[in-house]
Amino acid sequence: MRKLRALLTYISSNRIWLVTLACLELFFVFLAWFAYPENFLSLVGLMIFVSLAALILPLVISIYKRKKIDIAFRCFLLEPDDRNEYLLCESVPASMRPYLRELGQHLRTQQENGKEQKLKIADYENYIEKWAHEIKKPLSLMTLLLDNRKGEMSPLVHTRMLYVRDYARQSVEQILYFSRLGAVHKDYCFEQLSVLETCREAVEDNLSLLEEAGFSVVYTGDDCNAVSDKKGFMFILGQIISNSVKYAGKNPAPTIQFSVADHADSGEIILSISDNGTGIPLSDLPFVFDKGFTGDTGSYLSRSTGMGLYLVRQMANDLTLKVSIFSNANGGTTVTLMFPKVEQPLRR
Repeated sequence: MRKLRALLTYISSNRIWLVTLACLELFFVFLAWFAYPENFLSLVGLMIFVSLAALILPLVISIYKRKKIDIAFRCFLLEPDDRNEYLLCESVPASMRPYLRELGQHLRTQQENGKEQKLKIADYENYIEKWAHEIKKPLSLMTLLLDNRKGEMSPLVHTRMLYVRDYARQSVEQILYFSRLGAVHKDYCFEQLSVLETCREAVEDNLSLLEEAGFSVVYTGDDCNAVSDKKGFMFILGQIISNSVKYAGKNPAPTIQFSVADHADSGEIILSISDNGTGIPLSDLPFVFDKGFTGDTGSYLSRSTGMGLYLVRQMANDLTLKVSIFSNANGGTTVTLMFPKVEQPLRR
């Protein structure tokens, strides 16, 4: 099939010469008929034989050269250095060599620019990761001071300082998990987790944020075990809780509810996290998981960076979770996480 395709390509690229040769062949056939009518058939047979021989030989040579050009061109694309450029130029007609030299120079320039950009991005990512790890030290020191010096400050100041610490901690976690998503090797440890119990741990980690906003927490449904990575799952829960706190609005009694259900028919364990905040405009719902999307002015996401829910979706994909979000007409938002049922814990 490949040989037939190469043959058709050759015929198509040289059709003008083949048409010219056919016209000349017809002209000489006419001359043979006019000049030697008695030997017409013999002369026509001889002309056709010579023409085919003259056509097949260049065809074989052209197909052989095309193979060499194809190999040289692929090597040139993989590594457009001077050696591969020279080999390619030696394989093609002389009229094409100036264009190939210009192309080679352009590709080498772009290759160098690409390497420089990769180095800059790698340096930037390393710096951000180091900064995120270093910033944990003052956060740990703040926690130590808040625990040991609690009696030296008013309850209001202590609560506000806890709020600031947890808010900063969540921002640092966003940076770390964002850098981890692009890693080739990820240290996820899949294990059996109690879903509602893990939700309680996430609430405890973000208790200062919830208390500052006056949230009440409700747990419903029967607890179920699901297979997931605990750190990644806790990160998802933290981002969802943070969004609920940010967009609680002016509700005098903000509430967040965790509900677990075992759907035997679909083979999934479903965790629903609902709040009674400002909700999300219907026009924004299809885009809330997009990177950097912040919504229209005054919307659910107008005060955000557009990274929280994006990281939630990316982390959920890594943990093989399905995530969806709904908004009620009268306000409030529900985020649904669907865990597949797995018989044995997995590691990857």
